[in-house]
Amino acid sequence: MRAMSSLYLEHFGLNSPPFSIIPDPGFFFAGEDRGMFIAALLHATLQAEGIILVIGEVGSGKTLMSRILLSRLPDTVDTVYLPNPVFSRDEIIDVIARDLGVVAASQGMRLDALQHELINRHALGRQVVVLIDEAHAMPADSIEEVRRLSNLETDNRKLLQLVLCGQPELDTLLAAPSLRQVRDRVVYRLVLNKFSADDASRYLNHRLRVAGWPGGRLFTDSGEWLLLNDAGGRARRLNLIADKALLAAFAEDKKQVSAKHVLMAIGDAGANFSSAGFKSRGVRLLILALIAITVLWLTITSR
Repeated sequence: MRAMSSLYLEHFGLNSPPFSIIPDPGFFFAGEDRGMFIAALLHATLQAEGIILVIGEVGSGKTLMSRILLSRLPDTVDTVYLPNPVFSRDEIIDVIARDLGVVAASQGMRLDALQHELINRHALGRQVVVLIDEAHAMPADSIEEVRRLSNLETDNRKLLQLVLCGQPELDTLLAAPSLRQVRDRVVYRLVLNKFSADDASRYLNHRLRVAGWPGGRLFTDSGEWLLLNDAGGRARRLNLIADKALLAAFAEDKKQVSAKHVLMAIGDAGANFSSAGFKSRGVRLLILALIAITVLWLTITSR
């Protein structure tokens, strides 16, 4: 069965779903500061001077930034990517060693073998980068174990570059006294900010163009305003609501997405009152009223 997003492609003249929540480097939007963010992250990673932190709110696009980074590293860099690092202290070393082709009978031997492998790769002019996504979910002792790997170095260069990506809770985790040595080895802390209103609008239209939209306004002014306010600068939320709104317009055989379709999408997904766009109590009440009116209207017209 086709995915729901694919149902409206022909209707709107699109080549691919523009608002999939799956991180896709092909839809990367450099925008106001994301291009500079990637450039800074790439520079920091290649310096191999210590631990790098990437901090961003949920749904801000950290995973996509990670994949963009990995795709832009030179061929001389070997990478280990851990998207879900809920491993114990022993398991996380196992995973990293296995990804680098290192096999040993015991943990002590494994660390020695891993160090020898890193030295050999360095001698061949290669760099090793370990990128851990969702690092805020890691057990503290697992972070400490990975920190030990980041200690391995030559006279002027780390043998392994560690990049930790996570939500702001990662800062709280690293503030624990037991992780002071990890914190002391952080040389770069990059914060991935949410989109501004203008950038969110450009992001919306960028994704439509990449997906094959021929031009013009697919969203009405009021529809886009509601969409951007609900998303509050978060890429994932914007994608989720935009996709549902396109589906709602398709279901009504409309060629343009109106405020009503966006309200239907918000009602289906649940209003995102925690986002920046809904700090005003008046706006929250207005959205609730519009959702209620839309639901009532749909109920009446469907009879």
